[in-house]
Amino acid sequence: MKYEGMIFRPPSEADSLILQVTVGCSYNRCSFCGAYQGKSFRIKRFEEIQEDIDEASSYRSRIQRVFLADGNALTVPQKELLRILEYLKLKLNRTERVGIYANARDILQKDLEELKALKNLGLGILYLGLESGNAEVLRKIKKNATVDQLIRAGRRVKASGILLSVTVMLGVGGVEKSRAHAEDTGKVLSEMDPDYVGALSLMVIPGTPIEKEIRTGQLILPTPFGMIQELETMIEHSHFTRCFFASNHASNYLPLRIWLPEEKGEALRRIREVLRKRDPELLRPEYLRAL
Repeated sequence: MKYEGMIFRPPSEADSLILQVTVGCSYNRCSFCGAYQGKSFRIKRFEEIQEDIDEASSYRSRIQRVFLADGNALTVPQKELLRILEYLKLKLNRTERVGIYANARDILQKDLEELKALKNLGLGILYLGLESGNAEVLRKIKKNATVDQLIRAGRRVKASGILLSVTVMLGVGGVEKSRAHAEDTGKVLSEMDPDYVGALSLMVIPGTPIEKEIRTGQLILPTPFGMIQELETMIEHSHFTRCFFASNHASNYLPLRIWLPEEKGEALRRIREVLRKRDPELLRPEYLRAL
């Protein structure tokens, strides 16, 4: 496989074949993200992608899932995406599911029928970064999407039948916006009603705009217990049909893997007990936190 630069994928795609169809991120200006620093965005030629699929076909009996990288591969024009999925279906015919990263604007560029066409060719899950449901926080982190756009994008994915996995970020609003960030994020998640939610905690990457804000005192991060308080508030204000909610990413201080709404009460009791005790021994140690 001919990868260019560092490759990132969701934790749930750990066992997937990573197929790089774009290099970098077409937006690449979110203030907290350093994943694609130094990469000039481009969409790979089909011939390059075809070669990688041909190589992977030697192991097709062992490949159950494929993830299309890099940052927002849904930006690939519809005709080319269909071509890639058709070739995957031909060469890796035992693949159960294809996943992809996307941002709200790229989702909204595709109508419902276009998303359904992608689903029919194997696109089974889409990962959307919400980060925050608070309009001011979204503006400050330069998310390039409004609350309304994010909700409409999430609903469109759900309507297409593609599984929707949404990422949110604890701590990204700082101390000042901590409560509003958590409450509004819970409310927006409820309106999206995703199949999966992954909560991460902000990891400060050197050289990013948000790192400068923290260094100069413009943004003050919540304490570890402050981030756990956000987690409690977020879950408290979320109302789902059926959603798997996880905060077990390595960046988090308190790992959770819960089904909502069934396990909501028990999860809130556990979080509140941790907040009541304020015992650092109950948290993931700082040296074990990572992206």
